[in-house]
Amino acid sequence: MHSLIASPFLEQHILVRPGRRGGALLPEQHYEELRALDPREPSPDWLAEAVRGQWDDLDVTGRPAGDVLLVRQPSTWSYSKASWEVNLGCNYACKHCYLGLKVQSGMAFPDKRYCLELMAEAGVLWLQVTGGEPTIDKDFMKSWRHAYGLGMMLTLSTNGSLLWRQNLLDLFKECPPYRVTVSMYGATKASYDELTQREGAWDLFVQGMNAARSARLPLRVSVIVTEDNAYEEQAMVDLCTSWGVDHEVYTNITPTIYGGGEVLGAQSKEHLRMRRQFTGCNAGHTFFHMDPHGLVSICKIGRDDQISLPNEGIQGLARLGAIADRLMLRTGGCSGCQLSGACTVCRPLAKHYQEAKAPLASYCRHG
Repeated sequence: MHSLIASPFLEQHILVRPGRRGGALLPEQHYEELRALDPREPSPDWLAEAVRGQWDDLDVTGRPAGDVLLVRQPSTWSYSKASWEVNLGCNYACKHCYLGLKVQSGMAFPDKRYCLELMAEAGVLWLQVTGGEPTIDKDFMKSWRHAYGLGMMLTLSTNGSLLWRQNLLDLFKECPPYRVTVSMYGATKASYDELTQREGAWDLFVQGMNAARSARLPLRVSVIVTEDNAYEEQAMVDLCTSWGVDHEVYTNITPTIYGGGEVLGAQSKEHLRMRRQFTGCNAGHTFFHMDPHGLVSICKIGRDDQISLPNEGIQGLARLGAIADRLMLRTGGCSGCQLSGACTVCRPLAKHYQEAKAPLASYCRHG
């Protein structure tokens, strides 16, 4: 397997290393030189120097380029990032989950493989693999390995409950993730099992985190604060610190992807925070989201007017930009609002809050 990836990225060309942070910009002439290089030829001196400057534990001097380097081809599409829900099924039943009903269904592996290949053709370099809980999917390992072989920098979003399994640890050693983001639902067994509504979930989380830390996986923890565990917020942060793991705290609960408000009861009122002003994003233009059935939307939130990637092929993505512009511009129940220029959520998310009949304070400055 390759140790380096040279790839177009937006309007530039970059050199990245799976499993590692950082990278290097490549002048266009260097990228074109790598594209034209016979895989049996030794790596150019300038490449060896650039690699040493970025990662001092990797030396490609004199090694055949094909042994260490995968060169991504240019794409006529503008996409560079994507997220993929492998499934909606999960081994937890978290009270706050934005996915709502957790149904274990999706595409057969040949369709998953085909969609991954279309993503690579569309220019996707950074791929977030999520769920549900992606590691319980029967095709997870095959899908991960295939995406890695296509030259994608992979991030796994997981509850960490299966990270202790040796087959997963072996997979991540062979095909290193760029990042493994683990959600944390409490600092004790009582709070963790209560929020996930699964007895023994805390034990699996600790076992998974210990194994992942021992394997030196590139971990980041998402500390989820809810009504059940709010009193443990600092304890969760302290535990991340003692583990030496990066973390980020999330306190605002959102409605389900179907606009359901049943999960909003998990919101800790003392931890409800007004978000920063929403100033726009490139959803649908430089990145997109794909659900378990290959239905592509502008993001995880704005799922209206989905495009079937297996049925329409890569040409279906041509409609995504117009869909994004329409969803971002719609006003719904907010027409005439004098504060619309300072909204703290995008229009697709505001629509979910409105459908869920959420209190204004949870998403609107009028609250």
